[in-house]
Amino acid sequence: MNRIIFVPGKNPKPPVEQYRQMLLRCLRRGVERADPAVAQEIEADSRAFQLAGWNHLYYQSDKPLNEDLPWVEALLTQDGPTRQDVREALSLRSGVAWFLYTLADAFNVLIPLLPDPAVRATIQETARYFSNDGDSGRQVRELLKAPLRELFTRGDRILVIGHSMGSIVAYDALWELTHIEKHPGRVDLFLTIGSPLGMRFTQRRLLGTREEEHRRYPHNIRHWINMTSHGDLTALDATLHNDYRAMLTSGVIESITDMNGGIFNFFRNDLGLNVHRSYGYLVNPRVGEVIANWWKAGPAQ
Repeated sequence: MNRIIFVPGKNPKPPVEQYRQMLLRCLRRGVERADPAVAQEIEADSRAFQLAGWNHLYYQSDKPLNEDLPWVEALLTQDGPTRQDVREALSLRSGVAWFLYTLADAFNVLIPLLPDPAVRATIQETARYFSNDGDSGRQVRELLKAPLRELFTRGDRILVIGHSMGSIVAYDALWELTHIEKHPGRVDLFLTIGSPLGMRFTQRRLLGTREEEHRRYPHNIRHWINMTSHGDLTALDATLHNDYRAMLTSGVIESITDMNGGIFNFFRNDLGLNVHRSYGYLVNPRVGEVIANWWKAGPAQ
């Protein structure tokens, strides 16, 4: 059976089941734009989409659903980005700000000087996760590893979607399943969206980064697709193929593909355009196409 597990990014989220339902609505809308038949199949299977909801454990709080709900409803009825959305998104990766973000990734002492509080907060939250303060990092990873073990045991075909910081949690969890637990299960597709896994700050702190080459990377990912929307500064380096090429040359993965052109995240709320939000990624037809193609492909021959 096809099973999708979504690993969210930072910040408190709505209660787990409410949040899962809202994410699922966005995912179905994106898939529907690419392949309506697959969207119907996902809707008909109540177990198709799971959420590794780590945020309540990590933050000890939930976000009220109604803060996002009207904006998600508007997003679901919008067919695509407006001209204003496109102009704003394309402007975000230009000029002095982009230079400062790149410089701060190389020289981490400059991180507190970054002008965008959202990008700065993402880096600070990942630093907290990597420190494993109060065993929080291990506990967060367990919330993904537990359902993965179950699905591996059943022989299900698995797509793991990691958004933002959730892509780091997923990567580390898969590394532990490979090298600590020696679990033979494998994820068919690892889809990262808005991921900071290309940043030097992140790569220096991932599990396995100081290990010998055969232990440096997870061995339980068949294919990896990375997608970044225009203007998403959290995914500072939107190209992962070059950073993780050793996974290909050592034969522990079959493909790593970056798909970054033409993806516009048009989620808006009262603060304006937010090209990083998971809802906006999931409703995007290019993301929906990747999910639909995976769903239809079936087991590897």
